[in-house]
Amino acid sequence: QVQLVESGGGLVQAGGSLRLSCAASGRTFSVMGWFRQAPGKEREFVAWMHRRGDMTYYADSVKGRFTISRDNAKNTVALQMNSLKPEDAAVYYCAAGVRLTIQAEGYDYWGQGTQVTVSS
Repeated sequence: QVQLVESGGGLVQAGGSLRLSCAASGRTFSVMGWFRQAPGKEREFVAWMHRRGDMTYYADSVKGRFTISRDNAKNTVALQMNSLKPEDAAVYYCAAGVRLTIQAEGYDYWGQGTQVTVSS
């Protein structure tokens, strides 16, 4: 059974940092990524990374502030979030699949989400 389990969310002041982690079990994935969804908004792409480690892609809104990384030995993906802004507040979801895409529909498995709250 495939499972993705996120951790690391919480409350942080604007300008602060948080690190999210996602542990996958049941299989490995070519592509792992992060999405987020704020109240009343659609789920939006944040970042993806290929298993090889040589390909990453970020949403413009987080480029230069967030860094995605993977540990293939542990089958995990992390999202280091720096210089957080109030508009980064959302539920963050880990996603996994085989397509290099920013479309949520392109991912086959999802975590349950972890809340990130940024106070101004």
